[in-house]
Amino acid sequence: MTELVPAHSGALLNVTVMSSSRPPLQEFDCQPFVSVYVLLIIAYTIVTLVGLFGNLCLIIIVKKQKEAQNVTNVLIANLSLSDILICFMCIPFTVAYTLMDYWIFGEAMCKMSSFAQSVSVSVSIFSLVLIAVERYQLIVNPRGWKPCVTHAYWGIVFIWLFSVIISIPFFIFHQITDEPFKNIPLHNDLYKGKVACMEVWPTVAKRRVFTTCLLVFQYCVPLCFIFICYLKIFVCLRRRNGKGDRLKERESRVNDSKRINMMLVSIVVTFAACWLPLTIFNVVFDWHHEALMSCHHDLMFTLCHLVAMISTCINPIFYGLLNKNFQKDLLFLIRHCNCAMPQEECENIALSTMQTDVSKGSLKLNNAPTDI
Repeated sequence: MTELVPAHSGALLNVTVMSSSRPPLQEFDCQPFVSVYVLLIIAYTIVTLVGLFGNLCLIIIVKKQKEAQNVTNVLIANLSLSDILICFMCIPFTVAYTLMDYWIFGEAMCKMSSFAQSVSVSVSIFSLVLIAVERYQLIVNPRGWKPCVTHAYWGIVFIWLFSVIISIPFFIFHQITDEPFKNIPLHNDLYKGKVACMEVWPTVAKRRVFTTCLLVFQYCVPLCFIFICYLKIFVCLRRRNGKGDRLKERESRVNDSKRINMMLVSIVVTFAACWLPLTIFNVVFDWHHEALMSCHHDLMFTLCHLVAMISTCINPIFYGLLNKNFQKDLLFLIRHCNCAMPQEECENIALSTMQTDVSKGSLKLNNAPTDI
């Protein structure tokens, strides 16, 4: 008989682990308090609303403002798009699965939910990689290859295709089954006719190989690469600041670069920190799942998953806190969502394009302001 394995989505994600990686049958009676469920629903709702609203506003503002469409902003908007996909395709189904403990959305959605989250996480991390490469070229190697908006769009196409390819196993091996609900004498009526959404691999070894490789190439390697890029950027900026050229314009340029890079590094660090608990949970489950088979197994996963979902709020929060022009544009968008004013006036709202003088020669900008 084909062995049923936990339905977690690889190194970084876990869409359908709740029922498929369930604890031993005698622990089904171990249920959290109702207050815990209420708190989880409230927390997931807040994260979803902030993620959807903030990222949609960010994409709309970048889309409307031609001067905002530089390489960094286009990639940030792509990062927001992947976060929106997570909010739509992951959070609602995970919350429902957690509360009900069985799958009601059919096999197609069972496959699509885990597949979509794998794609979204891959797109997010590879977008951060491209942003780090773009900043590196503009600051550390300004006389070398200059990325432009066209390159950014081609990069986006590539990372979406690559993310889809590496996520195909989740689509192939996820299926619905009633296997976990067999031989549960105390819950025959409750779970009669119910199914779980699970990953079914030919062998446990193949699953472990895949998820371990995904851990390395979807989390460890990209973050190490990003760390090296930003480390070299900070070293380069420090050297420039210490060469004795204290012209006001030069100091302003270096300070602008530092502020921009600090914002981008903050996004990366927060993203990595948010996904770290769920990454550790999945690694432990892959290689020593007995350690997680306790009364609070489902609650542990849900808390880790909730922290990971907070990553969908990173972009709008950091933009809102560190980009003054974005704050103004966001307030304008909220107040004039119906765009009662003339269309031309709507399209001429100032927006910080996050560029510095270092990058003006390489990006197609319209002399937009540089302050954040």
